[in-house]
Amino acid sequence: VQLVESGGGLVQPGGSLRLSCATSGFSFNDDAIGWFRQAPGKNREGVSCMLHRYGEFWYSDSVKGRFTISTDNARKMVYLQMNDLKPEDTGVYFCAVQPDPRVTVGTMCSLYPNSLDYWGKGILVNVSS
Repeated sequence: VQLVESGGGLVQPGGSLRLSCATSGFSFNDDAIGWFRQAPGKNREGVSCMLHRYGEFWYSDSVKGRFTISTDNARKMVYLQMNDLKPEDTGVYFCAVQPDPRVTVGTMCSLYPNSLDYWGKGILVNVSS
């Protein structure tokens, strides 16, 4: 499995970015896909996760209504559209995959954000004026 993030950078508060994750080697239907972030000096946290097989979607309360996770199954791409960005959204963002998860994506991504098996290297998002 390979995961490669792109699309990060510097953006002003209120702006938008779309993160992309190029993937290979896993099933878009049966495997959980998620975006996570780690702010400076803080633990990694779940941002948004999904599992096509059961139509499950989860968003952290801090990004609900502003961020949207999506996939392009044909291109094996995962996206995170981020709107109305805030300084507290600053951090390194990671794309991750858990094959055949045994719990709901909400449980996995909110309570066990470090438990997924496969990770990208991460990409920096800096929200600053």
